[in-house]
Formats: sequence, C-alpha cells, structure tokens
Amino acid sequence: MKKTFDYIVVGGGSGGCVAAGRLTEDPDVSVCLLEAGGDGRSNLINIPVAAAAMVPTTVNNWAFDTVPQSALAGRKGYQPRGKTLGGSSAINAMVYVRGHHWDYDHWASLGNSGWAFKDVLPYFRLSEHNERIDNSWHGRGGPLWVSDLRSDNPFQERFLEAAREIGLPLNDDFNGAEQEGVGIYQVTQKHGERCSAARAYLLPHIGVRNNLFVETRAQVQRILFEGTRAVGVEVLQHGQVRVLRAQREVILAAGAFKTPQLLMLSGVGPEEELKRHGIPVLLNLPGVGKNLQDHPDFVFVYKTFSLDAMGVSLRGSAKLMEEVRRFRRERRGMLTSNFAEGGAFLKTRADLDKPDVQLHFVIAPVEDHARKLLLGHGISCHVCLLRPRSRGEVTLASKDPQAPPVIDPAFLQDPQDLEDMVAAFKLTRCLMQAPALASWITQDLHTADIDNDEQIRSLLQRRTDSVYHPVGTCRMGVDALAVVDPELRVQGLQGLRIVDASVMPTLIGGNTNAPTIMIAEKAIDLIRGVQRVTSSVVFEDSITANNKNEAPYVVA
Repeated sequence: MKKTFDYIVVGGGSGGCVAAGRLTEDPDVSVCLLEAGGDGRSNLINIPVAAAAMVPTTVNNWAFDTVPQSALAGRKGYQPRGKTLGGSSAINAMVYVRGHHWDYDHWASLGNSGWAFKDVLPYFRLSEHNERIDNSWHGRGGPLWVSDLRSDNPFQERFLEAAREIGLPLNDDFNGAEQEGVGIYQVTQKHGERCSAARAYLLPHIGVRNNLFVETRAQVQRILFEGTRAVGVEVLQHGQVRVLRAQREVILAAGAFKTPQLLMLSGVGPEEELKRHGIPVLLNLPGVGKNLQDHPDFVFVYKTFSLDAMGVSLRGSAKLMEEVRRFRRERRGMLTSNFAEGGAFLKTRADLDKPDVQLHFVIAPVEDHARKLLLGHGISCHVCLLRPRSRGEVTLASKDPQAPPVIDPAFLQDPQDLEDMVAAFKLTRCLMQAPALASWITQDLHTADIDNDEQIRSLLQRRTDSVYHPVGTCRMGVDALAVVDPELRVQGLQGLRIVDASVMPTLIGGNTNAPTIMIAEKAIDLIRGVQRVTSSVVFEDSITANNKNEAPYVVA
C-alpha cells in the first residue's frame, strides 16, 4: 500500500464516496479512501428488495444497539449503519428527500454562513440526475441517479386514494416548492437498481483513476497529529496496523456514531470523557459526541389478503418467482421495490408553518426492524417526529477502537416529544383507516384496541424506536460547543475536516442521505477554495406561488 497521499478519507459512506470521487477529478491530487467494510458490489446491495435481508443482520451493517432508553420502557434501540462502500446508502430504503427549506435557513440563522437553502439548493442539483423532473428544483447530469419507482404496485394508488378520502393534500414532488402532502417517493435508483453513493461517485473510477486508492476491510484506529495538525491515520487491515500520512487533510466521513468515537480515541473531545478512559487529551472539545438527534418512529402493522403486499406464503412464493423473471427481463416489478414506497409530510396542527411529521408507507409487515418474521402478507406505516426536542449523545465504551460506541439517542426524554407523537399517531391512524386502505386490511396487529391518549402514550413508549437518521454529534457552528466551523474544519485543529451527517446542527425534516451528499458536494468547494455553483434565488417566487390561502386539512 502507498503510504502518503494528499488526502485521506476515513469512511466510505455517502460523504466519503462523494469526497473521494470529486477530489480525484483533479489528476494532480491523490486520495486514499479507507472503508472498514466490503466493496459494495454485491447483489444484496444492488437489487433493491434484497436490502430487507440486510437491515436485521451484520451483513454490510454495523448493527449497533443503543443503551436502554428510560422513556421507552427501558428498551434498547437498534441502529443499523452501513459497513461497506456506500455506507448507509447501500442498505437504506433509497428514499430521496432533502428536507424542508426552513431547515437550512435555520442552520444559517445559527451562524453557519453559506448554509441557507438558497446556498445549498445548487449542490443538491449538482449531485442529482433526476430521470423524470427537469426544472429549477432538480438536477440533470449529476452522478446520483434519482427516479420514480418501477415496482408498479397497486397499493401506491390505494395509499393516495386514502389521502383523498380524508382530505389530505397530494404532492408529486416532496423536493419542490412545497414539501407538505401525501405522495410516492422518488428513490436513488438507476434502471430499477440501487444507486448508492458508491455506485454514483466511486466505483466507476476505481482502477481507472490512478490517483484514487480505495482500501476496504481497513478500520482506522486513530488520527495522528503533529502538534495540533492532523498528519495521518493509524489503520488496522488484515490483522496488521499501518500508518498512512496525509499531506493536505484528513477528512472524517465515518458517520454520526463513528466520527465522534474516532475523534475521542484520538484525544479530541470532552476532557472528562477522555480522562475516564485513560486517553491523553490533545484538545478539550466538549461538543464531540453531544447533540445526537434522531427521528423517533412508530410503526403501524397490518395483515392483508393481497399478494400485492410482500410477505411469506406459498402463494406469495409462486408470485415471487414470476417477479424474479420480470426483474431479469424488464428491471421492473416487486424486486425493484424500496418497501417504503409511499410517504407524507404532514402537520399535526393547522397553525404550524411546516410539516412536523413524516410517514413511510411500506408494502410489507415490518416488526422489530424486520428482525421478527411474520407469516402471511401485510402492510405497515411508519410515522416519525421530524424535529424532536430530545438530545442524546455518543460516548466511549473503552479506548479499544474495536469496541462499538455507546449510543444514547434519549428518545422521548423531552415530554413534549411524546405528546407530539400522540398527535402524529392519531393523524396516521386516520389515514390508515380510510376506506381505500381499510378494505384491504384483515388484522390490525398492535393498535386495534387503543382508544385513548393514555393508551397511545403507553403503546408509543413500548414500540417507538429509530427510523435511522442520526445526526449532529460533531455539529457545525460558531459557539463553544460547535465541533466544526461553517467550512467543516475541526475547531482548534489544522488539516482535519468532517464531511458527514454528524456536522448537521439540527435534524432536517426528512431522510438524511441526500443532505449528506449535498454536504459533501459543498465540502469539495470549501476544500478547493473554488465555487462550482452560485446561490439560487429561483425558488423564492415559486414558494410564494405555492403558499396560497387554502383551507387546512382537517382530520377527525
């Protein structure tokens, strides 16, 4: 292995793939990307429906547990994270959502200059190749392929009809002028196959660009410093520890859990936490590992007689074989499904200025993150709180780099989060009880006998968990608890930058993969000191045009 590079990228997830792929567009720049998992090329990743086999296992998955959650009846939560090139974009539900415009304007209001929506929209567009939508909100020609689903599942229209029946607005593009409404998600797929960040930004260039070096099964143990400058990393690969050096920067892209863990293992973090584990303190940076945010999520689960829904049965097996043949012929049908085919961004109160909950309508029965197998066929509907008040943290179990981090999302610890989830529960149940869906349901597995708020609260505490969007543990900002500045440079150090979801100051209102890719695209310009795009103002008139004085929807 070559020992010295211009840049070392730690982590082959969404941020790392973008960083390595974009930086090596310059043939005079050498980049080494280090990924603890595999190469991300298997059909378990590329065939969309196969991802279901990965979520509850350690195949391409760190499969972390949380500490017991006091507000969730003492249960441990589950936190799947991608462990392969592509990171979590290789095992997620491929939903392409950017969040609400307000989220980024809020980042800017916290002192993060250059991160308002008008500043980040061009980077979303730069990354995107949208197969269907070609307008000022979307990109054409970017590496990340975004398309409509090819599953042709009739439950999509049933889901939309249920929304019409109870007066919810429909939305054909959650990433356009208006986020609110019910619709069918666009997904990061190309011709019916997953388009992970690795397939978009990295894999096409391996073996082609002689300045790109990608090492898999390579776990970074710690960052190396000379004084306060990051100069390299210590990496464990195939049972051997090697030292690699970076002449310009070390770029951390290990994610919301592993990035703060790696900083602390390297002597950067809260002084008391480092001393507790006998780690020499290089820099007391108290915000490292703090500010963990994630979307608390509840899942409604129903049985159905319809073979349009996925499940386990003899009749379903025969249908699946035909779907396999169809996928081979057309790259369409059930095998292209991301499971979470439909969705919604809704307001639990009419006086809100933006949606506060998100739905994922799943054409399969989902029980305990798919770790429990249900016989028969079913549908599910996730509902998550978009901007929870609760804040958790990531700490160390020990100074052993092989030990998993200690993860405490602190779900529902703020009492208002629970009350907001009660409202979200009622809104979602109303949708699922609309005739267009109710006529297909044969059994309500968990919510049939829930009649009052106290019962809802108890059920939420027994069944709420993550919808897999952890962020914020190395947050961007200008105050004493910020870990990186608005240019993503680690405070108080040189030659060290973070390019992943850990830098988000607050949780965005939606799925986090597309925003992470956007962050990495913007990071490239910050690193190079050259701006490829200009701030966008085209959306302002569109927002005004879409915010008409229409009566708010009312749900009984």
